[in-house]
Amino acid sequence: MSVGADASAIAIVDAINTRRTSAREVVTSALERIDRRDRVLNCFTRVLGEVAIADADRVDRIVATGGDAGPLAGVPFAVKNLFDVAGVTTLAGSRIHAEHPPAQRDAAAVAALRRAGAVLVGCLNMDEYAFGFTTENTHYGPTRNPHDLSRIAGGSSGGSAAAVAAGLVPLSLGSDTNGSIRVPAALCGVFGLKPTYGRVSRAGVVLFAGSLDHVGPFARSVRDLAVAFDALQGPDAADPVCADRPAEPTIPGLDLGIADLRVAVAGGHFAQLAEPAALAAVERVARALGASRRVTIADVQRARAAASVITSTEGAFYHLDDLKRRAKDFDPLTRDRFRAGALIPAAVYLQALRFRAWFAERAREVFRDVDVVIAPTTPYPAPPIGAPRTTIVDGVEVVTRGHLGVFTQPWSLIGLPVVSVPIAGLAGAGPLPLGVQLIAPAFREAHLLRAAARLEAEGVVAAPVAATRG
Repeated sequence: MSVGADASAIAIVDAINTRRTSAREVVTSALERIDRRDRVLNCFTRVLGEVAIADADRVDRIVATGGDAGPLAGVPFAVKNLFDVAGVTTLAGSRIHAEHPPAQRDAAAVAALRRAGAVLVGCLNMDEYAFGFTTENTHYGPTRNPHDLSRIAGGSSGGSAAAVAAGLVPLSLGSDTNGSIRVPAALCGVFGLKPTYGRVSRAGVVLFAGSLDHVGPFARSVRDLAVAFDALQGPDAADPVCADRPAEPTIPGLDLGIADLRVAVAGGHFAQLAEPAALAAVERVARALGASRRVTIADVQRARAAASVITSTEGAFYHLDDLKRRAKDFDPLTRDRFRAGALIPAAVYLQALRFRAWFAERAREVFRDVDVVIAPTTPYPAPPIGAPRTTIVDGVEVVTRGHLGVFTQPWSLIGLPVVSVPIAGLAGAGPLPLGVQLIAPAFREAHLLRAAARLEAEGVVAAPVAATRG
């Protein structure tokens, strides 16, 4: 049996376990697609062909002897190149890290998916040190949006989103500090989950801003997203911020419906400075989930400012030595952002931390009466590669790249779980997809996946393999 580019992870597992195909055949097919299509897309910085075939053969041996090869048996996946992979140098999108020795062991999240039977096929392009929303990488070239090769894939996990959207792999891993899973998921038309801060271990991941960094999966179906998340979640002493609470499987609840979920639409900040298509996407999701209520959170603009201060300050701290010794080896834009962060006074950073605590309480007040909040993911579809510095939105001039995170940053600041769901075919967006965020209280990823599953079942959201233009 041939398994095509559009096969889901769940379908692949079933086909392998019932011996209608083999993990070797599935992985070989994925490697052939990568070889054929990635020369244009530029999703991968490293393809691990020999290792992947060996891992696939191991899965086939387990299945042949009647064993359980895991919930992701034989499923090809790839990871953003800031996740450690044993024997591979972790680039983190940078020139400087290319000189580092290979990693000694897999990052915890990579190891978790491998334990579940998934087969790692390679490492994926990103913005340098995860500081950006575009994956227009100076050192390794831009990743192109599979829906339109002239457009960005989003970032910083652009390679992760584009590889799934293009059907190169059914699953990938990315990281999210201010929107770096959700923005590329929206622009590439796939599902992307930013779990609760501390829900998934970051051990073995190059950090950007430690008090904001999350890791999570991309997929083309809700069930695939859930099975990957269930394999990833759980405590890990190797990550000091990882929550000491047991995994809470989400797969069993996907078919429960949403009658008990209280759903609302975010107003105020989240209904401004966006193109009509982005707001229309929110309304489409709201109707499908029966959300007629609007909620407003105070001081969202200040939340964005606080997130920017924390991001820049913590990022600069991690890279301070290299900024002093090797400034010319950074992407100029990344270098200048880190330098600015290094100049932020400690008093301003501490004020941002205090505001974060205040803003988190305002969000908790909203979620006392609501289980899921709906908001746009991005204010517009994917801009062109090399787009002008500014864009006019609703009569206001905004910074094209930075404004992509206008709706994702506030939720990152307080570590809430968010899934971006893909919507296509909206007037004004043309063939390009857009995303809608579903946000829940901390550790309530199950709410999000149930709501997303309902939207998918009703055909409101979908992530077919991209029909590439250009």
